Amino acid sequence: MTIDFLSDTQTAPTHAQQPSFCVHTCVAHDADEQARNLHGWNQTYDQLTAGCFVGRLTELCLDHMQVFVETTSHTLRQTCEVQKDAYWFGIPTCPEGSGRIDAQVIAGNALAFRPGGIEFELLTSAGYEIFGVVVKGEVLRRYAADVERVGLTDPLPNTEVVQIGMDRKARLCASLRRLLEDGAANGAPLSSVARNNLQASVLASLFDAGALPATEQVAMPARPRRQSIVAEAREYVLANRDRAVNVPELCERLHVSRRTLQYGFQDVLGMAPATYLRTIRLNGARRDLCNASHESRSVQDVAAAWGFWHLSQFATDYRKLFGVRPSDTLKAAIGAHRLSGNRSFAH
Repeated sequence: MTIDFLSDTQTAPTHAQQPSFCVHTCVAHDADEQARNLHGWNQTYDQLTAGCFVGRLTELCLDHMQVFVETTSHTLRQTCEVQKDAYWFGIPTCPEGSGRIDAQVIAGNALAFRPGGIEFELLTSAGYEIFGVVVKGEVLRRYAADVERVGLTDPLPNTEVVQIGMDRKARLCASLRRLLEDGAANGAPLSSVARNNLQASVLASLFDAGALPATEQVAMPARPRRQSIVAEAREYVLANRDRAVNVPELCERLHVSRRTLQYGFQDVLGMAPATYLRTIRLNGARRDLCNASHESRSVQDVAAAWGFWHLSQFATDYRKLFGVRPSDTLKAAIGAHRLSGNRSFAH
């Protein structure tokens, strides 16, 4: 069994209709238009300073999550509300004191937090930029229990501002920005596997940032157990080489938390689990390409056999790791095979 955020049939908290699963950017020249552009929210924007308004919204709506970044040119008073059984995390990049939620200053080391079904007020200054994540409550609780192996404080704290620290906040904003930029560059709708992995990575970033209170602390296992975790992970990935095993699935299979998995991999191998999982499959693909001349297999055949269905991304990752394109490895193998055959014939 795998952890799959797409497994239930309930609709996402951020979209009344089926999401397109693409990153969309829109520009508004009216505050009300800007408010309407954000899917799934009930909100009103009042422009408080003079001048021609310009707002920009880049948004990705997934199955059970919405990720966006919003910039607005003028001071605004916003009344906002997300759907019930959902949670909003607002992470401004602007200086301390330039934004308030329900009259409370959002400090430079803090993010804003509100549950769905409750109206709140935002006051934002001119030139304001804020990242937002809306996640379905049931999905958030399931991820916390199955992947992080912690219980969320129930109910979640009734607080508008959560202090997480400047460095953590910067890393969180950087990861969300990279997610949206990569999605915009890709352009195509995301597959179910890609969406599931994206949602898991965003939730992991929120937990890493300390945006959510947990009822348990993660204990670091002894070194033999860490080595065992890494060995078991490798065996499981190789046994399921025809698909991309993600970190949540591995946590469920090995009965460890995501942080325990990360600590173990960092201690034993000096790299993140996701990087190692991909590297194992790339090495396997390279070995098969080196032997593909004997079996008349193509680069696409080998890539698919190792769970790489996005051929251009496979080629990029392969070249980054080995310094050559997968097609070059195959050509070299074919050339060596022919040369070996000619020598055998000559003898």
